[in-house]
This record gives sequence, structure tokens and C-alpha cells, in this order.
Amino acid sequence: MRGREIGKLVGSIIACEGAGLIGSVFTTTSISTWYAGLEKPAFTPPNTVFAPVWITLYLLMGVAVCLVWRRDLAVSQVRKAFIVFWVQLVINILWTVVFFGFESLLGGVILIIVLWIAILLTIIWFFRVSRIAGILMIPYIAWVSIAMYLNIGVWILNT
Repeated sequence: MRGREIGKLVGSIIACEGAGLIGSVFTTTSISTWYAGLEKPAFTPPNTVFAPVWITLYLLMGVAVCLVWRRDLAVSQVRKAFIVFWVQLVINILWTVVFFGFESLLGGVILIIVLWIAILLTIIWFFRVSRIAGILMIPYIAWVSIAMYLNIGVWILNT
């Protein structure tokens, strides 16, 4: 990797981890208060699992989007993949704000479904540009699938 590509990699990882940091502002205060008081589905991982998993997923996302960014953004397919990625990342942040910040279970359900679809679209577009980038996004959609199960389960159990 050349200096410019290293800059793209570092910038991509920082941007993705930054999204996680923004989300953590909303989760940190809610985990031991509001979220702790909610009834949860049978399969709910311990709270200590979430931070390391998300940190890892944001790292993988950063590497994946860098692999796409390394291609020519003037090419329509590459540009679309790049844009779809950033849109899903914004939806990721919005889900955290709505679910944990606004304490909206239904809003969280709606946004996590939209997020899952956006991640799937990102994976499809990434595979068109870089197979490795697409593969790096698979753990993310798997984890968001678990999060969707939890979000829907919490909504059902607490309404």
C-alpha cells in the first residue's frame, strides 16, 4: 500500500469507529438504566460482549469500504457501492440514537429492519466491486440479524 492508500485505510477505520463512538454516547447511559429494566428474549448475549463485537465490526467495515474506495470513484458502480455504505452507516447511528437515546422500541424495530436491508444492499454492491469487501461485511449483517432478533423481542416483550 502506498501512502495515499494507507491514509484511506486509516481514515475509513477512524470514520467507522467514530460512528461506533457516537453510538456509544447513547448506549452507555442507557445500558445500566433504561435497557437494564427491559424484559429481554431468551437468547440475549451478556452486555460485555457488545462493545468488543462492535469495535471489531467497525474495523472490518473500515477495511471493506477502503477496499472499495481504492477503486476509481469515477466509475458508477464503485461510487454507488461507496455511497450505499455511508448511507447504511448513518442508519446504523440513527438506530442507536432512536433505540437507546429516545428509548423507542418500535422506532428501533423499524430502523433496524431498514438497516439490515441497507447492509444487504451494501454487501451486494461491494461484491460487485471487491469480493473481499463483500465478505468482510458478512459478520456485520450476521450480528445485526442478532440485534434485530433482540430488538423485535424486546419490543414484543415490553409492549
